[in-house]
Amino acid sequence: MEHFELCVIGGGPSGYAAAMRAIDLGKKVLLIEKDKVGGAGIFNGALASKTMWELSKDILRMKTTMNRFSKDPSGCEFNVDFKKIQDEVNKAVNERHQHLKGHMDELKDAGYKDTFFFRRGTGKLISKTEVEITSESTEKEYIKADNILLATGSTPRYLPNIPIDEKIIVTSDGIHQFKTLPKSMVVLGAGVIGCEYATIFGNLGETQVNLIDKADHILPFEDDDIIKIVEKNFIKNGVNIHRNSRLERMEIVDGEVEYELSYANGTREIHRVEKALVSVGRVPNTKNLGLESAGVEVNERGSVVAKDTETTVPNIYSAGDLSAKIALVNVGELEGRHAVKKIFKDEDPPLNYANLSSIMFLNPAVASVGLNEKQAKAKGLSYQVVSIDYAMIPRAIAMRNPDGFFKILVTNDADMKILGMRACGPQASSAIQGVALLINMGRGVKELAELIHPHPSLIEGIQECARMLLGKSVFKPHVFKHLSYRGEVDGAIQEMAPHSKF
Repeated sequence: MEHFELCVIGGGPSGYAAAMRAIDLGKKVLLIEKDKVGGAGIFNGALASKTMWELSKDILRMKTTMNRFSKDPSGCEFNVDFKKIQDEVNKAVNERHQHLKGHMDELKDAGYKDTFFFRRGTGKLISKTEVEITSESTEKEYIKADNILLATGSTPRYLPNIPIDEKIIVTSDGIHQFKTLPKSMVVLGAGVIGCEYATIFGNLGETQVNLIDKADHILPFEDDDIIKIVEKNFIKNGVNIHRNSRLERMEIVDGEVEYELSYANGTREIHRVEKALVSVGRVPNTKNLGLESAGVEVNERGSVVAKDTETTVPNIYSAGDLSAKIALVNVGELEGRHAVKKIFKDEDPPLNYANLSSIMFLNPAVASVGLNEKQAKAKGLSYQVVSIDYAMIPRAIAMRNPDGFFKILVTNDADMKILGMRACGPQASSAIQGVALLINMGRGVKELAELIHPHPSLIEGIQECARMLLGKSVFKPHVFKHLSYRGEVDGAIQEMAPHSKF
């Protein structure tokens, strides 16, 4: 039985990153993957959907520009070739897959032939230190490992009363298999993934998109200003939101989707569309992993119980969606690398999720780090908040795209430590990293206000937010209230005076 210092089960973002970190430390590591290296981070997930979002954004921008500047806007017709979009998405997916696979294949010639090993197959725990590997092409293999990292990811959640066939009624696994652009579709789930796909098909402009929302607004975890601007653009692009609705049934009728909704006032509606996307979360891939054989505990949601990547078994660790603290690619990679450092006693402080950066690919894009106002209020924090519309930023004016804003939350004291930030608009994800670093360092906004930002750039708006908090802003918030150029302390708008907090 071959022996390894570390066995990683799962070759997605978490597992791949962990394996590469282990060989940095000179450890003998085995990576097991049953399907495609890269996992949902590439296939049917982040990279595929974000490539489609980028293409849809470009198409929407092109259509808008053509209509604005053509001498004859009525003649500016553009029909989307959906096959070409799918081909481009597949190219992007294959490029990234080849990066990972090619890198892995060349490791032996790069001096890692005695430390990195790969097996194609399904890994299953048969004890705390033994793993069974099953594949279609070879006999079962058994290996022994001092330490094991579980990184098998997650899959879309299925609902028992909905006949998901991944052709007509699909999850995010099936939506990229569409052969043609549907004339109509419904999206069940108004969270991030559901809203992202509603944005994509709304941007393309040839699909009537309906979004089922059980609440009175989308994105229930976000602040009202984010929700307002995203919903405004949904409506502008023809996306219909079924608010405060309850799905009574969804079924396939004559090759199409029929669904029935009920409302609190007792009314019901029946709709017919070509396709349906069910986006109601993901479930961890714990099935047939052999957790019970090794004594690894799971919680009531089916997630592996893990604290700072350590499971209930001392030599077995978990990273990524399997323990489902935060199901994001960047978090999974971070957890995988962190677990390896813990396993081999390389000093590393506990993971800190306070400065976690993320982005929602909507219209406009929304990037975030730290707390939003809803979270700050839920924690009972006294805070100050300041925001500035893109309409007040020279670069956004030059881009002719003033649809967005920056918002920063700080502690309501002399230190003004940054609690969180939201960037909503073009280049949102590129605008938050400086603030993320300050949050991680426990610093305030003074350094941010004194930086010399490039001009013209969108991030000058962040600098102006910092100046507002310090009472040094170029424009005074009470003058531009209609543009959300504002400052607040615990929800109350305050007028600024020089050198005062608020």
